[in-house]
Amino acid sequence: MRQVTPLTDGWILHHPDGTGRALAASVPGCVHTDLLAAGLIPDPFLGRNETEVAWVGRRAWTYERDLPAGGPAHERTDLVFDGLDTVAEIQLDGRPLGRVRNMHRSYRFDVTGLSGRLTVRFASAYDEAEAVRAAVGDRPGAYAEPYQYVRKMACSFGWDWGPTLVTAGIWRPVRLEHWSTARIARVRPLVTVEDGAGVVELAVDVERTEGGAPLDVEASVGGVRARARIEGTAGTVRLRVPDVRLWWPRGYGEQPLYDVELTLLAGEEAVDSWRRGTGFRTVELDTSADAHGTGFTLVVNGERLFARGVNWIPDDAFPSRITRDRYRRRLEQAAAAGVDLVRVWGGGIYESEDFYDACDELGLLVWQDFPFACAAYPEEQPLRGEVEAEARENVVRLMPHPSLVLWNGNNENLWGFKDWDWEPALAGDSWGEGYYLGLLPRVVAESDPTRPYTAGSPWSGSWLRHPNDPAHGTHHSWEVWNRRDYADYHLDVPRFVAEFGWQAPPAYATLRRALPGEELAADSPGVLHHQKAADGNGKLERGLTRHFAVPEGDFDRWHYLTQLNQVRAVAAGIEHWRSHWPVCAGTVVWQLNDCWPVTSWSAIDGDGREKPLYHELRRLYADRLLTVRTDRGSDGDAGGDGVGGGRRLVVAAVNQAADQWRTVLRLRRMAVDGRVLAEAEPECAADPRTVALVEVPAELVPAGPGEFLVADAPDPAGSEPLRALHFPAADRDIPYPRPEFGVALAPEGVTVTARTLVRDLLLQADRLDPGAAADRGPVTLLPGERVTIGVRGWRTPDPEAARTALYCVEPARRR
Repeated sequence: MRQVTPLTDGWILHHPDGTGRALAASVPGCVHTDLLAAGLIPDPFLGRNETEVAWVGRRAWTYERDLPAGGPAHERTDLVFDGLDTVAEIQLDGRPLGRVRNMHRSYRFDVTGLSGRLTVRFASAYDEAEAVRAAVGDRPGAYAEPYQYVRKMACSFGWDWGPTLVTAGIWRPVRLEHWSTARIARVRPLVTVEDGAGVVELAVDVERTEGGAPLDVEASVGGVRARARIEGTAGTVRLRVPDVRLWWPRGYGEQPLYDVELTLLAGEEAVDSWRRGTGFRTVELDTSADAHGTGFTLVVNGERLFARGVNWIPDDAFPSRITRDRYRRRLEQAAAAGVDLVRVWGGGIYESEDFYDACDELGLLVWQDFPFACAAYPEEQPLRGEVEAEARENVVRLMPHPSLVLWNGNNENLWGFKDWDWEPALAGDSWGEGYYLGLLPRVVAESDPTRPYTAGSPWSGSWLRHPNDPAHGTHHSWEVWNRRDYADYHLDVPRFVAEFGWQAPPAYATLRRALPGEELAADSPGVLHHQKAADGNGKLERGLTRHFAVPEGDFDRWHYLTQLNQVRAVAAGIEHWRSHWPVCAGTVVWQLNDCWPVTSWSAIDGDGREKPLYHELRRLYADRLLTVRTDRGSDGDAGGDGVGGGRRLVVAAVNQAADQWRTVLRLRRMAVDGRVLAEAEPECAADPRTVALVEVPAELVPAGPGEFLVADAPDPAGSEPLRALHFPAADRDIPYPRPEFGVALAPEGVTVTARTLVRDLLLQADRLDPGAAADRGPVTLLPGERVTIGVRGWRTPDPEAARTALYCVEPARRR
C-alpha cells in the first residue's frame, strides 16, 4: 500500500537581507507568519502596521530542508505539494525539479532514489504579475494592484475590506508518497439519485510503474460492493444503493452521509485506496422565463428553495492559519443564524476539505465561484493553461461534497465589461469571456454534469439583456449602499439578490485591540486605516444622517448608530425580498466574515465577534418571519413604496417551514407615548413554503410620525412572539420620549424592563469584558415589556456596569 511521509518539520526560511540568516519556518504557513513569529515584523493587523510590512510581498524568499531517501520497499517516491503560493522553482541539491505559478493547484514530482537538500525558491508575485502584464498587455480592473495577471488569491493584493498583504509560502501540506505497481491518480465521483436509489459512478485514473500487472478496483458504499477492471490506466465502477436516505439542506431534512471506499488491487493485493464521504441528493437550477422575467431558483430533491445566504471571503488574510476548528466555528455561526447557503466568493480561494466537510455536516449549501473577481482577465498563455488545469483539478476534488450545489464562473466581470468602461479600454483584447462562457462550462459539463453552472454573478443569462438586470437571473444591489438610502431596496423585486449589504465598524473590543493606545474617533488615523472602502466613512455618514441626528464628537453613539443602521438596512432588503417569494428566490448578504479587524459589511468581525447584524440575521432568516410592507394598487403584486393613490399597508407572514402556519395576528396602532390607539386581530394562514398577505385596516395605519404599527403573532417554534414594526418616518423626525428602563442581573444575563418605548435596545457586552458576548441584537420594547439578554464570558457581573453598555435610540435634540 502507498505510504506517506509528511514533510512538516525541519524547514528554514532564508531572509533576503544580505546577511544569509535563516529563520525557522512553519509548513503549512507563509513568509509573513514566520517573520511575525520571529519578531521581525510587527503584527500587520494592528494600527497602521500593514504599511510597514509592504516590502515582504516584493521580495524573493527561499524555503529549505533535507529530503530523506525513499525506502527500498517501494518502486516509486513522489514529492507532493498540496499548495504553493505562488510562483516558485523547486530544486533538489541544485537540480531543478520544476517551476510552478498557481496557488490554486497541487504539484507532484518524481524523486525516486533521490535525497539531499530540497529548496523552494519563491519569486515575488508582483514580479510575476508585472512580467505577464508586459507580455499580454494591460487590462482594466477595480483596483490598481495587478491581481488578474497571476493565479493567486486576488484579495491578498487588498480589497475594499482587506489589507494588502501579498503572501508567499508553502501554504498547504507537503509530503512524500511511496508506492509500487500503481497508484490511484484521480477519482471522479458522479453521485446521483435514480428512482429512490443512490447511484455512485467512480471514474478512476491510475498511474503505473514500469510493470503491466492486471489491475482491478473494488468499491463499496452503503453496504453495496462492486468491482471493475482497469483497462490501461483508467476504469469505471458503478454502484447502486437501494432506498437511499437523501441529504437535505438545513431546515428541510437531515444530512445523512455515506462513506465511499475504493481499493486498487493488483491481483488480490491492495496497492492503494481512496475514501471520501458523500451524500445523495439532486440539484437543479430553474432559470425558466415567466411573467416576471427570468427566474433563478435552486431546486434540491425536487424542493424549490428560497436561499437564505451569506457571502464568504477567506477567513484570514493568511489562509494557512485557518484551522479545521476555526472553519467549523465560523460555519456553525452561519447555521445558527438561519443561513442555508454560503457563497464562496471569487476573489478568494477554493477552500480546504475542512470547509466543505463542515458544510456537508451542517446542511449548508455551497455556491462556489471560480476565482475571478472584479477585473478583466487575459486569456493568453501562460494564464489560460493554468486556469484550465486548476479548474479541472478543483472540480474533481470537490465533487464528493453534497453541500456543493452550484459552480459560478466569476464575480462581477461580465457586469464590469458592460458598465465599468472596460470595453473601450480593451479595444478587442481578451478579458475573460472565453473562460466564463466557454472553457469553464465545458470543464463542468465534462467533469461534473451533476451540478448546474452559471457564467457569473451578476448575470442575466444573455448579452441581449443587461448583465445586472434585476428581472433576470442574479442581481448585485450596490447602488443603494453607494449612493442611495436603504429604503430604496423596496423599489424592486430582483429574481435572486446575490450581493447586497451595508457597512458597520467591528465590535468595540475588536477596535480597541486593533488600535492600541489610539483615542477612538470616526476619523481617527487608525479607524480610517481600517476602513478600506472608497469614501467608506462618507457613505456611513450620509446613511446615518438620512435617519438620525448624529451628535458630533461622540464616538460611542456613532459606533452604536452605524451598527444599528447596518441592521436596519439589511433588514429592509431581506424582509422585502422574502415577502415576494417565489418571484425573488434568494438573498445572499455581503458578507458573513472578515479576514482582519476592519469596518466592513460583515456580520462577524475579524476577531470572530458577532456584530448586531449577526443576531438580526437569526430573525430575518428564521423559518417564519413577519414584516410590514407598502404595496401599490389593489392586488399587492408590485413591490415598493409607490407614490400617489392606491398605497396600502400589508402584513406579510413568510412561512418557510414544512407545516402550515395558521395564526391570529395582533395589530396595534400606537402612539410613541405608549397609548394604544386602535387594534385588531385578523386571522392569517400561510401554507408551507409560502407567503400570506393580510391588509392592514385603514384605522390602524399610522397617521403621522408620532404613531407606529405593531404586528405580533405567536411563534410555533419559540417562546417569544414574532413581531414586525412599521414607523412611517425617519427616527430623527419621530418625537420619541426619553427612554426609561430598569436594569437587573439575571441568571446568565441582564433583564431590562421598559417604562417607556425603548427603540432598538442593544447590549454591547464586549464593553463589559473583551471576552463577553450577548445572545441577541437590538430589540424594541413597548412600555411595560421586559427582555432578558443572555451574556456569556462576563467575569464580574454588575447591573450598573451593564447600564453603561446598553444603547438605544434617543430623541433628536431640538433647538
